[in-house]
This record gives sequence, structure tokens and C-alpha cells, in this order.
Amino acid sequence: MLSPRSLLIRGMLVGLAAGVLAFLFAYFVGEGPIDAAIAFEEAHSEVVGEPELVSRAVQSTLGLLTATLIYGVALGGIFSMVFAAAYGRLGRLGPQATAALVGLAGFVTVALVPWLKYPANPPATGSEDTIGRRTSLYFLMLVIALASLALAVYIGRSQVARFGTWNAAVLGALAFVAVVAVAQVLLPSIEEIPEGFSPLVLWNFRLASLGTQVVVWSTLGLGLGALVERSLRREAVLTASA
Repeated sequence: MLSPRSLLIRGMLVGLAAGVLAFLFAYFVGEGPIDAAIAFEEAHSEVVGEPELVSRAVQSTLGLLTATLIYGVALGGIFSMVFAAAYGRLGRLGPQATAALVGLAGFVTVALVPWLKYPANPPATGSEDTIGRRTSLYFLMLVIALASLALAVYIGRSQVARFGTWNAAVLGALAFVAVVAVAQVLLPSIEEIPEGFSPLVLWNFRLASLGTQVVVWSTLGLGLGALVERSLRREAVLTASA
């Protein structure tokens, strides 16, 4: 098995690639709805002539690229450590299958579950007075999702001897869905979409935000698994020829 340092480096490199791909997706798919939302906001704003601290052109290019690269590299490092903890503990799954499963679990827990309850909104669709409450609720949903994943893993691992690997995994998944479903129902909803705002723009923006997460997590899951598989095969060849 690769050393933690080697895994961390590979994870950050894959995260860098994920950040680049996320930038391209967000730029070509997500910037259109953002521009439409900004146009709506400007058309309905009572304040005219406010100077921009950072131009829209910089925000949509250099700013967006910087954000996705930092996010991708940081997440890639974390992902590699989670992969290291999971590898060898998921039955006979190899590195590619393990990384793919970790990537899927990460996407569902970190991205999909919070998005289902509190999806991202474009400019002009949220009140400044409630931004703190909205942020707190979003992170509460994220914490609940992570706790539900930990519970699902515990149930799955503890019930293998009694019910078998497949049935134990199903029990863990059902526990995850049950806890998340209860949280989705009990936590308050927030709807602050102004009257007249295009539902199509809103939907396209939310899909673009989720799609960006799909790109990031897919790249991490597939990319790290491929790198680790390749490295292990190279080590096996060198060991056999020694």
C-alpha cells in the first residue's frame, strides 16, 4: 500500500484536476443563470451606480478558477485520507472500486443531501437579513448527513457477522435514509424567491451548482482510484522482477 504522504500528494493532484474541470463546468453551465439573476437584480434595485469592488469579468474567470482550485485541492487531500481509512475494510473491493464508493458516499452526504433541503440560490433570491440563518441551517443539514453516514457505517460493519455483507450494507443504507428523511421533514424550509424571478433561471442555476459537485466528486473517485491502481501494479511488477 502507498504511504500516507504518497496518497496525500496523489489526492491533491487529482483534486487539482477536479478543480479545473469544476471551473470549466461552472463557467460554461453556471455563469449564464448568474448573469440572468444579476440582470434581474439590477432591474429591480432601487440603488443605482454602486461601484464594483471586483468586476464581474474577474469574478467569473480568475475568481471562480481560484475558488474551484482551492476547493478541489483541499477536498482531494481529505478524500485521499478517507480512502486510506476505507481501503481494505470494504470486503474485497480493489482501489478503484473503493475510491468510487467513497466518492459516491461523499457526493451523496456532502453535496446531494444538503442540496435537496437547501439548494443553492443565485443572486437576487435571498435576503441579507436571513443569510446567517440560512447558512446555519445548511451546515446543520450537512452535520446531520455526516452523522447519518457514520451511523450507517457502524450498523453495516457491526451486522456483517449476523446478516452477511450485502444485508448489513442494506441495513446501514436504510438507517442513513431514515435519519436524513426525518431531518429533511423537521428542519424548516426557506423560500425567498422574489416575485417575477424566472423559475427556469433558478432551476438551471441549481442544477449547475449540483452538476459542479458531480464533476468534482466523480473526478476524485475515478481519478484517485486509477492512480492508486496504477501505482500498486507498478510496485507489484518491480517486486516480482527484484
